[in-house]
Amino acid sequence: MRKKTKATSVDIAYRAGVSQATVSRVLRGSPLVNIETRKRVEAVARELNYKVDRHASSLRTQRAGCIALLLFEDPTPDESHINPFFLSMLGSITRACAKQGQDLLVSFQQLSDDWHADYENSMKADGLILLGYGDYLLYQSTLDRLVDQGTHFVRWGAVLPGQPFVSIGCDNFHGGQLVGEHLYSVGRRQVAFLGGASTSCPEFFARYRGCGVALHDLGVTMDPALQVDAESSEEDGYAAAQTLLARGLPFDAIFAASDLIAIGAMRALAEHRLRVPDDVSVVGFDDIPTARFANPPLTTVYQNTQRAGEMLVESLLRQIRDEKVESQMIPASLIVRKSSGEVVEAVEE
Repeated sequence: MRKKTKATSVDIAYRAGVSQATVSRVLRGSPLVNIETRKRVEAVARELNYKVDRHASSLRTQRAGCIALLLFEDPTPDESHINPFFLSMLGSITRACAKQGQDLLVSFQQLSDDWHADYENSMKADGLILLGYGDYLLYQSTLDRLVDQGTHFVRWGAVLPGQPFVSIGCDNFHGGQLVGEHLYSVGRRQVAFLGGASTSCPEFFARYRGCGVALHDLGVTMDPALQVDAESSEEDGYAAAQTLLARGLPFDAIFAASDLIAIGAMRALAEHRLRVPDDVSVVGFDDIPTARFANPPLTTVYQNTQRAGEMLVESLLRQIRDEKVESQMIPASLIVRKSSGEVVEAVEE
């Protein structure tokens, strides 16, 4: 007669439809697993009369002492396919890991790949930091799978209500407000926006809404016809500005959702013999190194990448220690340079 074998965590994972890592977190009481998943795993464990193997459990909780940083490709004119904004953040993440005694594994990924599966039960790294994404609505489904797998991860991006994962991001809405108030102060009333303005691009959308609210409070309405979609690249900025100009609608300012978009837009304006800032004020977002060397130097919204990198690492390590972690936003600040023009005296509307 065949001897009956004891149930394992693999059996529970299969029956409950979750990963073995999630089962392990439930059995050791981690707060990172949602209630429904926890109840399902516990019910299967009782059904299979599962007993925790303390020796095996201690082996599973050994850590690699390594964090994996996954960089997702962005459209760029060179071969790097990396948004320069993330390069400065990469440096701060590297320094933060060194201070915490953690190794850093940097991996370049394409969003179309099944990248999350390789880390589900891997001992390569104790957790993931995610930088960059395309369409947020498509990207969110993969993040939800990571949550279901019980993967430790934190991402840079929009902080939205009800997210079941940890995000560190900029206060994009307030950044947009700063831009709207500044453009009003330099006498601009017809503000165009280059960048996505929908839930597929939540960071850009928050910047657009923030600018619109600030102008509305000052008695100015942003015309939706002056909004053109663009991804964060110089080529997209150039094309979006060409589209805007082709519409033939009057505008005296461009708020670009990123510095790369703004730099591309300024090239298109120059080709049409429009002077920046005399004819059109231009403001970007990110304060990448190139912004200060643009012609003219670009007014932009600064995001503290050094602090962001530290917060990403700190939040992930707290997750790995099974401590409760919440999403956070870093403040935005406006860096005024020549591309937006000089503040003018208040005039009667």
